[in-house]
Amino acid sequence: MSRYILCCSVFLSLFSINAFPAETCIPDGEVQFVCGTTNPEDLYPIPDTPWLIASGRVSDVDGPIYAVNTRDYSVQIVFPEGALAPAHDTVTYRDCPGPNSSGFQPHGLTLREGNAGVHTLYVVGHGEREAIEVFNLDVGGSIPSLQWIGCIIAPEGSRRINSISVLPNGVIAATNFDPAGGELWEWHPTNAWTQVPGSQMRGPNGLVSSADGNWLYIGGWSDRALIRLSRGQVPVQIDSAEVGFNVDNVRWAADGKLVVAGHVTRCNDASPCELAADRVAKVDPDTLEVQQLVDYKGNDFFKLGTVAIEVGDEIWVGGIRGSLGIARFPQ
Repeated sequence: MSRYILCCSVFLSLFSINAFPAETCIPDGEVQFVCGTTNPEDLYPIPDTPWLIASGRVSDVDGPIYAVNTRDYSVQIVFPEGALAPAHDTVTYRDCPGPNSSGFQPHGLTLREGNAGVHTLYVVGHGEREAIEVFNLDVGGSIPSLQWIGCIIAPEGSRRINSISVLPNGVIAATNFDPAGGELWEWHPTNAWTQVPGSQMRGPNGLVSSADGNWLYIGGWSDRALIRLSRGQVPVQIDSAEVGFNVDNVRWAADGKLVVAGHVTRCNDASPCELAADRVAKVDPDTLEVQQLVDYKGNDFFKLGTVAIEVGDEIWVGGIRGSLGIARFPQ
């Protein structure tokens, strides 16, 4: 296990995203950075390619979608710039009113694998509407390309859709993030949204699912835990593994374990604690055993970690609040 405790003189300041120029993208000890992104809140690797997709945040209602090459560290904006003309699938997404004319702030990401190098990318969008925006993702060219094909309007009464995960039979699961009391939802192509039984909890954030769709793994932001929830089982089974930090996003690792990422921005109650811009741990989905990997205090270039994925022998971490690159930690 590798563990990094790196210090900085300025921690978690809320300067604007343009406060620090790209020239500050230099290594911080053993931590290196991929330059060229603005607040890459979520990262999702594209299977069998050197590319990953990153959601950027310029404001609460605007931001680009990036394609990042994990071999040469190049970054390309693939939406809205460079995207193909929309092609609305009015059968699958019949309740979608059409393309979002004013843009949106991309947030959570998930992908359904397709055929011949064309996948379906789902992107949580905030702005003029709260919805999951849906794209064809074509990796057949030299750079991945996106084509908008539809949207899934957020369920009525939800506060803020955060993370999403694909389930079998075209179903999408989503977290409704509310620190006081949120829940999970499922969207079915035939009957729209239904609430996931037993999913009421404080601050459900990140989300992935098992390949068979029988288990949901949730980033418990408020409870500082990875939560395992059964799906389609009566009675509902729910378990948790405390990780010691506010869990944001969750991703699968190559060894079948879960990579959970988050941060510690305040101490609970009056108990002393150490703040951290980024914390990363691995959790065994069966035993819920926790292995701490990263404890990073941040710097003027990287402010608040939100997601971690494995890339070769490194852990790549995206972030917000003025994070102007993707942090790369050796394992």
